[in-house]
Amino acid sequence: MGGRKDPDGAYGTPQKYDPKFKGPIYDRGCTDVACCILLVLAIVGYVVVGIVAWTHGDPRKVIYPTDSRGQFCGHQGTANEDKPFLFYFDIVKCASPLVLLEFQCPTTQICVSKCPDRYMTYLGAYLVPADLQYYRQFCVPEFGDLSKAPIEVLKDKECPAMLIPSTPLARRCLPAIQAKKGVIMVGNETTYDDGRGSRRNVTELLEGAKKANVVLEMRQLAMKIFEDYTVSWYWIIIGLVIAMVASLIFIVLLRFLAGIMVWVMIVLVILVLGYGIFHCYMEYAKLKGEAGSDVSLTDLGFQTDLRVYLHLRQTWLAFMIILCVVEVVIILLLIFLRKRILIAIALIKEASRAVGHIMMSLLFPLCTFFLLCLCIAYWASTAVFLSTSNEAVYKVFNESACQFSGQTCSPEKFNTSNVTKLCPDAQCLFAFYGGETAYHKYLIILQFFNVFMFFWLANFVIALGQVTLAGAFASYYWAFKKPDDMPAFPLFSAFGRALRYHTGSLAFGSLILAIVQVIRVTLEYLDHRLKAADNKFAKFLLSCLKCCFWCLEKFIKFLNRNAYIMIAVYGTNFCTSARNAFFLLMRNIIRVAVLDKVTDFLFFLGKLLIVGSVGILAFFFFTQRIKLVQDTAPPLNYYWVPILTVIVGSYLIAHGFFSVYGMCVDTLFLCFCEDLERNDGSPERPYYMSPELSAILLKGTLEPSKSADSQG
Repeated sequence: MGGRKDPDGAYGTPQKYDPKFKGPIYDRGCTDVACCILLVLAIVGYVVVGIVAWTHGDPRKVIYPTDSRGQFCGHQGTANEDKPFLFYFDIVKCASPLVLLEFQCPTTQICVSKCPDRYMTYLGAYLVPADLQYYRQFCVPEFGDLSKAPIEVLKDKECPAMLIPSTPLARRCLPAIQAKKGVIMVGNETTYDDGRGSRRNVTELLEGAKKANVVLEMRQLAMKIFEDYTVSWYWIIIGLVIAMVASLIFIVLLRFLAGIMVWVMIVLVILVLGYGIFHCYMEYAKLKGEAGSDVSLTDLGFQTDLRVYLHLRQTWLAFMIILCVVEVVIILLLIFLRKRILIAIALIKEASRAVGHIMMSLLFPLCTFFLLCLCIAYWASTAVFLSTSNEAVYKVFNESACQFSGQTCSPEKFNTSNVTKLCPDAQCLFAFYGGETAYHKYLIILQFFNVFMFFWLANFVIALGQVTLAGAFASYYWAFKKPDDMPAFPLFSAFGRALRYHTGSLAFGSLILAIVQVIRVTLEYLDHRLKAADNKFAKFLLSCLKCCFWCLEKFIKFLNRNAYIMIAVYGTNFCTSARNAFFLLMRNIIRVAVLDKVTDFLFFLGKLLIVGSVGILAFFFFTQRIKLVQDTAPPLNYYWVPILTVIVGSYLIAHGFFSVYGMCVDTLFLCFCEDLERNDGSPERPYYMSPELSAILLKGTLEPSKSADSQG
């Protein structure tokens, strides 16, 4: 009765009738103990790495700006607590290429309480006591001799030669440059006195500020995104709650009205995509003739403010084409799969009955989600602490040619070293955070181990959820009288069996998947590094490897999922379960194509419906296009931040609910294939499947299998 002829037994021996088999085996033993021990040792090592990282790391290095001595500006409990801003003695020197190489300006930097608000030179301020007192707050902290000759002060770099009106940007004091009628000005002047007796053009300040800003742009972007989250987080939560309620209502309705809900879902997906096409066309037509709307996306380039793209006709044309392609593909698939959809609906109805008898299964994804959040939080915090566990490194910075330029130095011993004698204008400034100890040399390995353990533990958590749900739904299928023959607490029983007996098998399967995923991450990193290279063969080889490992990851996920079902039912080790699951699927390959993938397609449409509906609602709300709540929408730097967050969160929530149905369908399908091999439907060997399921599945799937058998 298999899905294909297998006379030579190439795909294993079909299961035989066993009157004692009643579903998930309770008398089982521990499997893959070596992998269980390996997982425990790896977790212990992971905890040790976390402790070491938390001991040496300091996240303040990411948050606060650092002066030339490696001290934090504005951090509470330090001498610079009341000085939150970083001030550059000579911002023009930030135009040096060293900024891009060392991520540090070759000029003295100090922490100040406020940025200068007036133009002033030290030579001019020295003659006016009140100005000199104001000027002093922008000198190095140990400067106190106000009677010292100005030439000596500037030579010793104790004070800046000039002050320029500045504004704080990402806690850095940058020149308050203005553009009036196309002319670059600072304080209504196009030139300025550099404090050394010469006039310089303001454009030099602009160039220095730009180079200094190279290091700050990403941080400034992150700060704006963080600000958007602070003003919109409660609206994001409301959007996610709406997605959760919509998913729950959909799943509950699917429980009682599976057939109707599937067709309603199909129609709504087509309508939602149709409305998207119509909206894109209306926006495209509305922009016709407007100034700047015909600029191409390539000419515009990348912009952090995505609202700019919405003023281009080409953007809406691209959206419309993409939606049209998706709409046509879905409609064609529905036309060709119309008969198979009826069979898939029968399987979904049976899954709905199974979920109805095990309602706690709908809440189980919350447990998996919580454990995944713990994995993500531990990985992220460990990564931050590892990346900030370096020590302050000081280097020699020099304006003119110097043989010691770029070498490490010590601020305490620098003034008494030979460097100042051979290079009089050299300075020992804070460059970056690094280190030369054994711990610092192996930081990259610890980061790699951190990434690997994250993938391993995340895959283990997902595997634990899958084998638990599989055990619960298998107990439903193999109950001859449903639900009377089912155990009292099938979900908790399956969870206990998984942890007690099969931790090693779950660790084995998740380890294989984690290795492949780490290789994929490494290939992506190499691809990113080779983008600037001109080696076409290396790029081609890398693309082939990325494609192969992507396919391998998908195959391993599919095989693991079915192996976990066999583990939940029979209690065998991972390799045996994977082999048996693969052979069982190959013996029923026609049914796999007919049923399993069609139901996956229907569940994908359900996720698409929920995500699309909530995403459209979020778009209209955050762009203030809903008149009833137009005034309640928060002001944002980038409105795509909350919209994308809601869309991604909605997908994860919908995926969590639908994953229960997906695992239920996969489990029932594998049990159905086993049932066909073990039993023949006679009174002596009756099927365990429900009469409703057998009426459609046997009629819908045995016919093609018989034709395949006859051809074989």
